[in-house]
Amino acid sequence: MKGIIYVLLGACFYGVLSTFVKLAYGEGFIVNDVVGIQLLVGALILWGLVGGKKLIGSKQAGKASRQPAMNEALFLLVVGSSTGLTGVFYYQSLQYVSASFAILLLFQFTWMGVVLEAITTRKFPAKEKLVALIPLLVGTVIAGGMLSKGVTFHTQGIIYGLLSALTYTIFIFVSGRVATDADSITRTAYMVTGGFIVAAIVVTPTFFFDPSIIFDGLGKYGLILGIMGPVLSTLFFAKGVPLTGAGMASILGAMELPMAIVMSMLVLHEHVSLLQWGGVALIMFGVAWPELVKRRRMRKASTA
Repeated sequence: MKGIIYVLLGACFYGVLSTFVKLAYGEGFIVNDVVGIQLLVGALILWGLVGGKKLIGSKQAGKASRQPAMNEALFLLVVGSSTGLTGVFYYQSLQYVSASFAILLLFQFTWMGVVLEAITTRKFPAKEKLVALIPLLVGTVIAGGMLSKGVTFHTQGIIYGLLSALTYTIFIFVSGRVATDADSITRTAYMVTGGFIVAAIVVTPTFFFDPSIIFDGLGKYGLILGIMGPVLSTLFFAKGVPLTGAGMASILGAMELPMAIVMSMLVLHEHVSLLQWGGVALIMFGVAWPELVKRRRMRKASTA
C-alpha cells in the first residue's frame, strides 16, 4: 500500500507542472529556460538534502542509508537523461496545445508501460491490469476534450507529446530497477542531474549567458517547478516504483491527468465540461480497479 501512495503522490505533483509551465510561457520565458531552471533547481535542492543526510548520518553512526556504487551512479545519470528529455518534449508540446491536451498525450505512458513490462518479462499482463486500461484510455479521450466540438490538433504538439510519453515510460520502467536498495534521495539526485545535463545539451538555457533573467521572474518558476517536479514527483516515483512494479506504476500514474485538468481549470481558467469530468471519474476508477481486485482476493483467501 505504501508504494501505491508514493506513486499516486508522484503523479499528482507531476500533474501540477503543466499549469505553471503555461504561466511561465505567458510571461515570455522559452522552453530552454523553463526546462533548464526546473532541473537545475531540483538538482541543487536534492544534493543539498543528500549533504544534509550525510552530515546527520555521520553524527548518528549506523543510521545512514546505502549510497549507490560508482557503476550504479553512472547508470542513474543515464536513466535521468530520460527525465530531461521528458521535460524537453512535454514542455515543447505545451507551446502548441492546451495544458489538458498535453497531459493527455503524456498520459499514453499508461499503456506503454504495461506493454513494455510484458515484453521485458515475457509475461502476459495480469487481467486486472488489462481491464484497468479500458476505463483509463476511454477516460483519457473524454477528459482530454477530444470529443468536444471545435477541438484543433497541432501535429508538432502531438509528436512532442507522444515522445514525452515514450521517454516517461522508459524513466518509470528503468528507475524501478537500478540501485533500488540505495538511498532514495541520492538516487533521485543522480537522476535529476542526468536529466539536467541532457536538457542543457539539447535545449541550452539562455540563462547560462544571461543570468539576470533568473531574477526577472524565471527563478520563481524554477523554484515552484523544481520542487514539484524533480524533487517531489521524481522522489516519490523513485520510492514507489520498486514497490509496485513498472506496470502498476504506469496505471497509478494516471492520476496526473485529473490533477492537470483541475489545475488548468482553477488557475488557467480553461473550460472543463461535464463530459470531461465524466472522463476524470473513469480514470480514477481505472486507477483504483487493480487494488480493488487485490483486496477482494485477499478477503476471499482469508475466509477460505
